[in-house]
Parts: sequence; C-alpha cells; structure tokens
Amino acid sequence: MSAQQRNWNIVTPISECIRMTTEHAILLVEQPASGVALLRLNRPHVNNALSPELQSQLAKQFARLSEDPTVRCIVLTGGNKVFAAGGDINSMADVGAIDIHLRHTERLWAPIQHCPKPVIAAVCGYAYGGGCELAMHADIIVAGHSARFSQPEIRIGIMPGIGGTQRLVRAVGKAKAMRMALTGEAISAHEAWVAGLISDLVEDEQVLAKALELATQIAALAPLAAEQIKEVILAGVDASLETALALERKANALLFASRDQKEGMQAFLQKRPADFEGR
Repeated sequence: MSAQQRNWNIVTPISECIRMTTEHAILLVEQPASGVALLRLNRPHVNNALSPELQSQLAKQFARLSEDPTVRCIVLTGGNKVFAAGGDINSMADVGAIDIHLRHTERLWAPIQHCPKPVIAAVCGYAYGGGCELAMHADIIVAGHSARFSQPEIRIGIMPGIGGTQRLVRAVGKAKAMRMALTGEAISAHEAWVAGLISDLVEDEQVLAKALELATQIAALAPLAAEQIKEVILAGVDASLETALALERKANALLFASRDQKEGMQAFLQKRPADFEGR
C-alpha cells in the first residue's frame, strides 16, 4: 500500500495545505487532503464576480481535475465572506445578442457540468446570479448561516442563462423557483436548507471544514462507485422511473467487474478497512 493510499483519511490543516497561491491569481488551487482538490475563487475586490477569465480558469481546472487519477473529490469555495456575487456586469453591459451567443458559456461551463467526480460547494455570503448557478453545479452544497441565494437577473433586464431556471426548479420545485426568478429576491441559508437547495447548514466558520470533512470521507470510498452513483442520479432525474431503474441496475452490475468491489466485500467480511484503488 502506498503512503498516499494509507493517508486517505488524514486531513491536513488548511494553513499547511496551500499548493499554489499568488497575489494576482483569480483562482487558487490547493490540496488540503489526499484525494481532495480545493478550488478557491479569488476576486474579493469584486465579490468574486465571474468574469470571462475566471470562468475560463474554472473550466481548465475542472477539465484537468476530471482526468487526474489522484483526485477523488473536488471542493469549490469563494472564501468565508462571499461565494460569488454573479456575473461580471462590466463585461456584459455594452454587448449585443450575437456577442453573448459567441461567448458560448455552455462550453465554458461544460467541464463543471460533466465533471465525473463528486463536487462540493462551500458557500458563505452571497451566491447570486451566476454564483448561485455555479453552486448548483455542485453535487453537495454546504452553506453557512450568512449564505444567501438569488437569481436577480430580472432586475437588470435579463434572465438566468447558465442553468439557473432549470437547476433551480429541479432543486426547490416550481413555486419557489418561480418566486426567486421572477422577483430576484434572495432566500436565506435556512430557507435554502428547508427547500432542499443545500445539503448541510453550519456556522460560517465551520463551512470549509465541513466541506473538507465530507470530501475526505468520499475520497476514502470507492471512486468508481462514486462516479456511477453521480452519473445515474443525474441521468435518472429527467428519465422515467423504469428507465432510471434500468440505468441503476446496469451501473450496479458493472461495478461487480471492478477490483474495488472485490476488495470492499472482502474487507467487510474480514472486518478491516477497505483499500480502494479505483480499478
């Protein structure tokens, strides 16, 4: 067993985990624990507004991490004050429809949308507009009590354009999604938790620690199973029950061809921790 495999359950203190931080970086990449990657939005002077450059950086990092065999779970955060306050209005105010079309934001966001690995968003403060849409790209959202979620685009004459109308209605239902999108009003972290938009609600100072705890827990489990679980849940949401159940059966059967299935069941029978290799 490699040293890395032995350390799946060890969480390194955040102060010791920074892999890359530069004064002018708009996206910081860290590895706080074995198998876990941490992406931190870093435009605090504009509340982490999602400029085209920042979106491009997110796309590149998600594409890279999706292919990195040493990464089993990804945590995305904006820090302990704000997650992301939406799109960069300065980059949109004077452009036309064709300019917006040619930006092809669906291509920029595709690596996040199609990331095969579990993604956890750690949210404090504003998650407005594109920030709310970014958080909803995650599989699990851990939020602090200061978190606020909003799709305020109607207040500047536009509408959500990166999945806000579609992911929001799937997360909180038609009535709540309509109210949020048509009024632009924010909901509190507690309202988001009651509505089912977020997974965990904790004190602000515990948000990142909780997200990393969950990520480390997931990273210690079978990565092939995690990928299949994510794929089937997401694909099954928009399928009929019979189709979704068929997808589930096929994916479950496929996992019986993996070494991890043999290791997991032998470890259970032998009453020892399993050593999953993702094969």
